[in-house]
Amino acid sequence: MPEVKLEPDKWVDRYSDYLYNFTISRINDGVLAQDLVSETFLAGLKSAANFQGKSTERTWLISILKRKIIDQYRKSNSRKGKAEVRMSYLNSDQDGDWLEEQARDLRNPTVEDEIEQTELGNALNACIAKLPERYATIFVQKTIDKLDTEFICKEHDITPSNLWVIIHRARVQLMDCLKTEWFEED
Repeated sequence: MPEVKLEPDKWVDRYSDYLYNFTISRINDGVLAQDLVSETFLAGLKSAANFQGKSTERTWLISILKRKIIDQYRKSNSRKGKAEVRMSYLNSDQDGDWLEEQARDLRNPTVEDEIEQTELGNALNACIAKLPERYATIFVQKTIDKLDTEFICKEHDITPSNLWVIIHRARVQLMDCLKTEWFEED
């Protein structure tokens, strides 16, 4: 792979939409997403000397952004404190259970966890197959293959707004399908 050189003067034009969409799908706050993208560009400028050229600019910027998002979650959770991270008592017969104590530790998955993940993957694939062909193709390209919005829009001759409407509709249909294919009703 040829060595990649940074071109910070082109970052905003090339990557801001992609980084913003990446962030908004994880943060769900437009202003905060914009701030994190800006912070990513600044951090990239500050650490440009550390760039070794072994990845693309976009990949390198995404790795910086991921750390920024994780830092944001840590910061917001430390402000809230554990008192605000209580479980709903509807699913528990013990008052005061902490969310952290109820969640499984997926760092050390069991055989049951791996089977469950495989079954969920199969159910998701079955539900994707039930989507209208265009929705399925666009959904997979954007959310699984992580293709650029601009590329997908050109390939399907749609606007970015239209793309996000299709993604939203596909997600709604997938959730409805997964409710019957995967989630059990008690």
